[in-house]
Amino acid sequence: MLDRSWLWAVFTVIAAAAQTARNAMQRELTASLGMVGATHVRFLFGFPFALIFLGLVSLATGAAPPRPGPAFWPWILDGAGAQVLATALMLAAMEQRSFVVAIAYIKTEPVQVALFGLIFLGDALTVPIAVAIVVATAGVVLMSARRHGSAGGAQPMLIGMGAGAMFALSSVGYRGAILSLDEPSFVMAATFTLAVGLVMQAGVLSLYLALRDRAVLRAIVRAWQPSLFAGAMGALASTFWFLAFAIATAARVRTLGLVEVPFTQAVSHFVFRQPTTRREAVGIVLVVVGVVLLISAR
Repeated sequence: MLDRSWLWAVFTVIAAAAQTARNAMQRELTASLGMVGATHVRFLFGFPFALIFLGLVSLATGAAPPRPGPAFWPWILDGAGAQVLATALMLAAMEQRSFVVAIAYIKTEPVQVALFGLIFLGDALTVPIAVAIVVATAGVVLMSARRHGSAGGAQPMLIGMGAGAMFALSSVGYRGAILSLDEPSFVMAATFTLAVGLVMQAGVLSLYLALRDRAVLRAIVRAWQPSLFAGAMGALASTFWFLAFAIATAARVRTLGLVEVPFTQAVSHFVFRQPTTRREAVGIVLVVVGVVLLISAR
């Protein structure tokens, strides 16, 4: 039997790394596909991979996918719907600020996850975990401080924090959906929930674009190569997020997920050629300290 006491942390780090790659590709696709098109890419090209993952899990375990009860559907609707809104807001924030600063605004999410998790799922927090959340979040808030002379202001901050709130609601919704399945295998519960959520998201956004803007759908098809990469990385990231949600509280998972900020800083520096300020460097140190506290907390 695997020791789950550390497994959730491994899943989360893998998810954060894959998500960094997906976010970078989606940011590049925004210029050619627009905000809605770039948002749709992660779902349209992600759901086939999610179905493949589910099929592999079913073959490996010899178990059929679970039959969800009535309690599953409100949770999955919340998770899927909030994630669509969160992704759109994230890309809007990236258009207005640098890649790393936009992500920093969004990563105020753990505090909101802790609150929503407590209210909706009864996921209680210990004092050490609460301290870790505060320290790590302080790091991303420090990183998001406005650079001298840079354009921006309150609007990108509000958009980014709004994205964080939607991601928080999405995390809680997906964890609620996974737990409602009461499935003995956490791997099956996580992959099934992911597949259902992505199929719903891909279907709704495809219908919306078919009715409102078919040119975007055609542009997505033409950009299938980078879109396929974004979809694959999105499905991989979501798979490991969901596996972590199945065995740990959403607050712990999303706080450890702040390791995405140093990953993002590296992408911003080496790929987008955006320099790191001293303030951002101090913020990264606080994030790392918060993550270390979280891992050692009980």
